[in-house]
Amino acid sequence: MTEAAILARLRHCDPVGRRGRVTRVLPGLIEGSGPNLEPGSLCRVGVRGSMIAEIVSVDHRAVRLAPYRPTLDIRIGDPIEALPQRNVVAVGDAFLGRVIDALGQPIDGNEAVDADAWARLEMVADRPMTRHTHAGQLETGIRAIDGLLPLGIGQRVGIFAASGVGKTSLVNQLACQVAADRCVICCIGERGREIEHLWADVLPASLRQRAVLVAATSDESAILRVRAAEYAMALARHWRAEGHHVLVLFDSISRYAMALREIGLSAGEPPTVRGFTPNAFAALPRLVEQCGALRGAGAISAFFTVLSETDDNDDPIVEVMKSLLDGHIVLSRELAEKGHFPAIDIARSISRLARGVSDKAVLQRMADARDHLAVHAEAKLLIESGLYKQGTSRKIDQAIEVRARLDHFLRQDMRQSVTVHETQRHLGQVLEGIA
Repeated sequence: MTEAAILARLRHCDPVGRRGRVTRVLPGLIEGSGPNLEPGSLCRVGVRGSMIAEIVSVDHRAVRLAPYRPTLDIRIGDPIEALPQRNVVAVGDAFLGRVIDALGQPIDGNEAVDADAWARLEMVADRPMTRHTHAGQLETGIRAIDGLLPLGIGQRVGIFAASGVGKTSLVNQLACQVAADRCVICCIGERGREIEHLWADVLPASLRQRAVLVAATSDESAILRVRAAEYAMALARHWRAEGHHVLVLFDSISRYAMALREIGLSAGEPPTVRGFTPNAFAALPRLVEQCGALRGAGAISAFFTVLSETDDNDDPIVEVMKSLLDGHIVLSRELAEKGHFPAIDIARSISRLARGVSDKAVLQRMADARDHLAVHAEAKLLIESGLYKQGTSRKIDQAIEVRARLDHFLRQDMRQSVTVHETQRHLGQVLEGIA
């Protein structure tokens, strides 16, 4: 460890010993008489001090801690001791090419990460006037996105769908095709098999060299699932401060919110809409605001998958995320069942930065394509039932003529990457001759 790294770590140390005793033990919660520290502080619990727990709430009666592992060996009266190191984590290029857990420990079977930089874990957003709105178009290599939902570098985008519609496949494709200096993949509540498959089989070696995967599987405690998200953002913020363009892929924000709900209920917060506690609705905007492009620094472009309980996208996390993000990509089960991938419902999707990263000709082609898709959707029942007669409506005739070509344009194999120039040329050919 370098001298600068040692000094940075010492700055966040607390030389005063702060202690307490366990007064109550629950499966996912420990209460104690101390230490009197702010939420987010870490403590060792137990006679041997082997259990790490994080303070989640403090009042005049007790300190409540969320343990990082099961509380089977914790007893009433066991000591609680605050760690001298506050909630500071290792960051930097030493993590590139690694798979780590929520504590920064490697889970890829390789040696420990020898980091030379440290950062605070808490999520503090940058000031609004330091933001850079239009930092250029973000090329995804996906025609449906680059052609009809153009995104900007530093944009925060949600991928909304119910289970089994292709969210993870789309995220994997974005990971392989989006050009960025660094890539941070955060898997919250996923199956261990899927994490291994993503890292070993899906991501090419060239991408793994500039990427880190932070994982907290579904069997881990709620506090570790939350910490994994915070750790991923700490890594991304560090690289952005160095001037890099960082791609963050977050799968999924819904499981992050569910973990926050578990912690909130254990800490005594009242349940609100759909049982979610206030801490979940407070944390989501803080997480989203970590991303974006900064003047004089780099950018964090982020994709958040949002699992909706139904295909109607009516649950509170979906609605909150739609209000926070700069755009949303909605996946359709109907398209997925027809074998149409990526199953992006263009009519229900939007990019709020499209006008900032596209010229007038591109915007006109987008508007024309969307208009044809909307007209065809409105007349779909008449067309499929045979009640519509050609020549009745010029707009419907045009929509029928162009629909098959648009369907072909919007379908794409996940191993295929298309440049923005080629996408715009193809879309122009699709619409050619349709006035």
